[in-house]
Parts: sequence; C-alpha cells; structure tokens
Amino acid sequence: DVRTVVSGLVTPASMAFLGPDEFFVVEKNTGQVQHVVDGAVEETVLDLAVNFASERGLLGITLHPDFPSDPGVYLYWTETISGVDSEVLSDVPLLGNRVDRFVWDGSSLTMDQNLIRLRAFQADAGQPERGNHDGGVIDFGPDGKLYILIGDVGRRGQLQNLADGPFGPGVDDDQFGGPEPDNAHLTGVILRVNDDGTAPSSNPFFAAGATMGGEVGANVQKIFAYGLRNSFGMAFDPVSGALWEQENGDDSFTELNLADPGFNSGWVQIMGPPERIQQYKTIETTVSPSPPDPFAPGGYFGLQQIRWPPTLIADSPGEALSRLFMLPGAHYSDPEFSWKFAVPPAGIGFLSSSALGPQYRNDLFAGAATPNTSGGYLFRFNLTGNRQKIAVDDPRLEDRVADNTAKNDITESESLLFGTNFGVGTDIETGPNGNLFVVSLTQGAVYEIFRR
Repeated sequence: DVRTVVSGLVTPASMAFLGPDEFFVVEKNTGQVQHVVDGAVEETVLDLAVNFASERGLLGITLHPDFPSDPGVYLYWTETISGVDSEVLSDVPLLGNRVDRFVWDGSSLTMDQNLIRLRAFQADAGQPERGNHDGGVIDFGPDGKLYILIGDVGRRGQLQNLADGPFGPGVDDDQFGGPEPDNAHLTGVILRVNDDGTAPSSNPFFAAGATMGGEVGANVQKIFAYGLRNSFGMAFDPVSGALWEQENGDDSFTELNLADPGFNSGWVQIMGPPERIQQYKTIETTVSPSPPDPFAPGGYFGLQQIRWPPTLIADSPGEALSRLFMLPGAHYSDPEFSWKFAVPPAGIGFLSSSALGPQYRNDLFAGAATPNTSGGYLFRFNLTGNRQKIAVDDPRLEDRVADNTAKNDITESESLLFGTNFGVGTDIETGPNGNLFVVSLTQGAVYEIFRR
C-alpha cells in the first residue's frame, strides 16, 4: 500500500534520511531545504537564491558517508546573477550549476566550501535560450567517493562524441570555446571526486588527464563516465556496488545503463542499441504532428539543436561506433534496457531490504519524468544473478528493448509496471525502516510504499 509521508511541498526534488522519521527534502523552485520530522516540516534550514527556470534549481542532496560524525551535507543547485530566486533564463552565470558542501549543526545548514562549478548558461545562435539538461543527481558511492551527474546542457563537443565539435576542426563549439572539455564544456558526464572535490587517482582517466595537462586535463581526471544526454537518476546496486543510471532520449530510446568506470554512453551518435541506429535516425528525423517538439514546431525533428541536426546520425551501427570520441581507456556498451520511443524516467533507486517481501529485495525501481505515462509510473526491474543484466519474463523483452508505439506509451512494458499516479518521481530511496520512499515533484509530496 501507499501512504503520504509529507505533503504541501513545493517542487520537491530529492531527499536524504537523517534517521527514522527524519529527513531533508530539497525544493527545486524555492531553493529551500526542508527538515521533515514525523511527517511534518519542522523548519526551513537553508534558503538558496536559485535559478529555477526549466530544469534548473535546487536539484540534489546527499550526506557525507560518515554523517553525522562528519556533518557534511552536499547540494547541487543553480545560482542566479541577481541573488534572488529567478526563472529568467539569462539570470545565471556561465558556470551557474554548482556543488557545495554545507555543515549541519542540528538546526541549520552553513556553507563550508564549493567543490565544483559547472556549465548552466545556454544561449546558442539561432535558437531560443534554454535551461534544461542540467542533471543534478549527486550521491556518495560505496567507495566513499562523490558522484555528480550533469547532462549535456545543450553542448555538442568531445564529451558528446563530436571530436571536432558541431562545426568541424578549428571551429569553437560556442562563444566560450570548446569542443574540448574545459570548464565551460564539462557536460554530459558523471564525475567522481573526493569529498573535497579533488580527483581521485583511481579514476579511469586520471593518467590521461595528467598527460593532457591544463584545465582540460584536470577536468578529464574527474570524469567517471561521459557521452550522456541527460539524466535525473543514478543509483548504486546494494549487492554489487555497481552504478546504474537512466538516460532520457529526445523522442527515441530512453535507456537504463550500467555505468562502469570509463563508460561512454554514446550520445549524440547513438541512443539505444547500435543495431537500432536506423530507428533512432528515422524517429528523430520524422516530422510528426503529435506530440510536437517545442523546439521544432510540427514534429520531432531537431534533437533540440540546429548545430548538429539528426540528419547527420549514422546510417549503420559500424559507422556510429566508429565516430565515438574515445578517451584513452574508454569503452562503449549497449544499454541494459531501452524503449524505442521515449518513456522518460526520472529518479531511480534500489530497494535494499525485504520489507516489501523477499521477492522485491535489491530490485531496481524507476519513477517517471512526466505524468503523461500512467499518471507517473513506477517501473520495477529484477536483475540477473550476476547483477549485470535486467531479468525479463516477457518474451517480447528478450532483446531488452520495449518496442512501444509512441512517446509515453508502455506497450511491452506492462509487466514492469509496479505503480501509477505518482506524478514526476524525482527520487526513490530505501528508508531506515526498509520501505520504499518516492519523492513526487509535481504532487509536492513524499510517499511511502509499505507492506500491509
């Protein structure tokens, strides 16, 4: 069954448990961190001036792995130039997405240090300003390192598998440089850093970055995975410790990926399995009256960027794979699961208990990035015994692709459906009591799924 733990929140995006019946929840549009105790907001413990336009705002929260002996609380948020909450797209510094460490003293959060500043500003020639693809998920892994996920922020450089950028050799990605991943173009990545923001020497591209040197090399040293379009969810397998992430397609091929060290997810050259490259290209170049792409009136066409149109997508799997920009030691692997037409997930999380019954222990759950599918679905995925693959019972899913018929259609996903009407589910967590908790951004609530 389901019960409401707390309601009346304003665009809640992520939560972090302090103990039984006590947690922080961050509000995307207000920039506020709410302290919830016994089902009620006890106090606002921090209020940041956020740019909340589009997908920006106060997006992610995680606690130091030694909390509370180390009282560090880490937040991913988008700041403003004006110093007040704003939804003006231009009211943001170039590096307006940031991750900061705060200190919890039992009643308030106090700024301690900034770990990193990342690209936020989006204004490209011939296109409307935007504020999307900011990612925003942060979490400490079982290795004690902080993982930070940011989407592509509309960039089209090396980390989006365009070695020479969108315009060819010698031409900058945009007015700020690129296509190399300098500070203004470190996007579409999962970063892995120490708790103070420095790069661990065990990172997959640490040696490569040291050889490169300079600002670009220092950034490469922090990269754990790249080639991501955008994501609102990543989670660590409680059994294997492996990192999983979901990735939102534009109109085609939403993905679930096992992101191991050095993973290149393939965007913008590939979405979905490479053998489906013609479907990817066909969908993204088709003008279709429904549903319309807001950046391409009348159809899907666009990939949200005129700088690298979908007509340039490869015509064969081999061609697509040959185009990938591979840092030394990088590798590509197929998605573990995907949907032919985008059925975009948001938060993902594992249930690391048997509280709902032993059959659900260590399963992976995904919330919806839009209420347009089943009112905001919850999908449940069982993993194989080696924890490397999605286990399926439906013979239609043996290829690990749901061949649905349109965006937000769940054809071939019916057996995965675990819940409905959760709205936009931005975070999924196992609580101290072992139950499953779901943060609903659109319904302003945190829900608890429990066994009757």
